[in-house]
Amino acid sequence: MAAALPALALLLFVGIAAVAATQTKLQCADAARDAALAAARGQQGTLAASRTAPDGATVTVQVDGDTVTATVRAPARVVGGHLPAIEISATAVAAREPEGMDPRYAYG
Repeated sequence: MAAALPALALLLFVGIAAVAATQTKLQCADAARDAALAAARGQQGTLAASRTAPDGATVTVQVDGDTVTATVRAPARVVGGHLPAIEISATAVAAREPEGMDPRYAYG
């Protein structure tokens, strides 16, 4: 019984770290999507991403022809903060909207 306690504690620690990493991944994905869609409309992609990005995130928006690619990178803090952070990233791609078109009439 006593030998199982360290294994159980390690398993609990790994589970909590996985939940934290998953939460950071979802926040990065949301922020990347927001940045790509905003930049595709001609708006500030980094500003749109800052609303949903996790703390300490870096946002990169790249326009290449008819597509916009947004990448969000953030550290996922492990419980306690004594271990190094895990680098999490997410990327989203959106097609640029035609310039000069009124968005109310874009889809018919």
